[in-house]
Amino acid sequence: MIEEAILKINPNAEFAVSNNDINKITWNHGTTPIPKSDIEAKMVEVQADYDAKDYQRKRATEYPSIVDQLDDIYHNGIDAWKATIKTTKDKYPK
Repeated sequence: MIEEAILKINPNAEFAVSNNDINKITWNHGTTPIPKSDIEAKMVEVQADYDAKDYQRKRATEYPSIVDQLDDIYHNGIDAWKATIKTTKDKYPK
Protein backbone atom coordinates (compact mmCIF):
# COMPACT_ATOMS: atom_id res chain seq x y z
CA MET A 1 0.00 0.00 0.00
CA ILE A 2 2.99 2.31 0.48
CA GLU A 3 3.78 2.11 -3.22
CA GLU A 4 0.20 2.83 -4.24
CA ALA A 5 0.02 5.83 -1.90
CA ILE A 6 3.26 7.28 -3.29
CA LEU A 7 2.09 6.84 -6.87
CA LYS A 8 -1.25 8.50 -6.07
CA ILE A 9 0.70 11.51 -4.81
CA ASN A 10 3.26 11.47 -7.63
CA PRO A 11 2.52 9.13 -10.55
CA ASN A 12 6.03 9.71 -11.92
CA ALA A 13 7.89 8.92 -8.69
CA GLU A 14 10.77 6.50 -8.95
CA PHE A 15 11.52 4.75 -5.69
CA ALA A 16 12.09 1.49 -3.89
CA VAL A 17 10.61 0.36 -0.58
CA SER A 18 12.49 -2.20 1.50
CA ASN A 19 10.53 -4.76 3.51
CA ASN A 20 7.29 -2.79 3.05
CA ASP A 21 8.68 -0.31 5.61
CA ILE A 22 7.73 3.34 5.21
CA ASN A 23 11.01 4.26 6.88
CA LYS A 24 13.00 2.45 4.17
CA ILE A 25 12.17 4.34 1.00
CA THR A 26 14.91 5.06 -1.50
CA TRP A 27 14.09 7.89 -3.90
CA ASN A 28 15.61 7.31 -7.34
CA HIS A 29 16.47 9.38 -10.42
CA GLY A 30 15.94 12.77 -8.84
CA THR A 31 12.46 12.08 -7.47
CA THR A 32 11.65 14.63 -4.80
CA PRO A 33 11.08 12.79 -1.52
CA ILE A 34 7.52 12.84 -0.23
CA PRO A 35 7.15 13.48 3.50
CA LYS A 36 6.26 10.39 5.52
CA SER A 37 3.18 12.14 6.95
CA ASP A 38 1.84 12.78 3.43
CA ILE A 39 2.37 9.14 2.48
CA GLU A 40 0.64 7.93 5.67
CA ALA A 41 -2.33 10.24 5.05
CA LYS A 42 -2.63 8.97 1.48
CA MET A 43 -2.40 5.37 2.73
CA VAL A 44 -5.52 6.00 4.83
CA GLU A 45 -7.33 7.25 1.72
CA VAL A 46 -6.15 4.28 -0.36
CA GLN A 47 -7.35 1.83 2.32
CA ALA A 48 -10.72 3.58 2.58
CA ASP A 49 -11.14 3.39 -1.19
CA TYR A 50 -10.22 -0.31 -1.16
CA ASP A 51 -12.67 -1.02 1.67
CA ALA A 52 -15.45 0.91 -0.08
CA LYS A 53 -15.13 -1.35 -3.13
CA ASP A 54 -15.38 -4.63 -1.22
CA TYR A 55 -18.82 -5.27 -2.71
CA GLN A 56 -17.30 -5.09 -6.22
CA ARG A 57 -14.71 -7.74 -5.46
CA LYS A 58 -17.33 -10.03 -3.92
CA ARG A 59 -19.72 -9.57 -6.83
CA ALA A 60 -17.00 -10.28 -9.38
CA THR A 61 -16.33 -13.71 -7.90
CA GLU A 62 -20.01 -14.68 -7.99
CA TYR A 63 -21.17 -13.36 -11.34
CA PRO A 64 -21.45 -16.03 -14.01
CA SER A 65 -18.79 -15.89 -16.72
CA ILE A 66 -19.48 -13.62 -19.68
CA VAL A 67 -19.99 -16.71 -21.83
CA ASP A 68 -22.61 -18.04 -19.42
CA GLN A 69 -24.28 -14.63 -19.21
CA LEU A 70 -24.53 -14.39 -23.00
CA ASP A 71 -25.89 -17.92 -23.16
CA ASP A 72 -28.48 -17.00 -20.50
CA ILE A 73 -29.54 -13.95 -22.53
CA TYR A 74 -29.80 -16.01 -25.73
CA HIS A 75 -31.84 -18.81 -24.16
CA ASN A 76 -33.85 -16.97 -21.51
CA GLY A 77 -33.91 -13.33 -22.55
CA ILE A 78 -32.72 -10.10 -20.97
CA ASP A 79 -35.21 -10.15 -18.10
CA ALA A 80 -34.05 -13.58 -16.91
CA TRP A 81 -30.42 -12.44 -17.18
CA LYS A 82 -31.22 -9.32 -15.16
CA ALA A 83 -32.82 -11.49 -12.48
CA THR A 84 -29.68 -13.65 -12.30
CA ILE A 85 -27.42 -10.61 -11.96
CA LYS A 86 -29.77 -8.94 -9.45
CA THR A 87 -29.40 -11.88 -7.08
CA THR A 88 -25.67 -11.17 -6.73
CA LYS A 89 -26.19 -7.40 -6.61
CA ASP A 90 -28.72 -7.82 -3.81
CA LYS A 91 -26.40 -10.14 -1.92
CA TYR A 92 -23.58 -7.56 -2.02
CA PRO A 93 -25.17 -4.08 -2.10
CA LYS A 94 -23.19 -0.90 -2.56
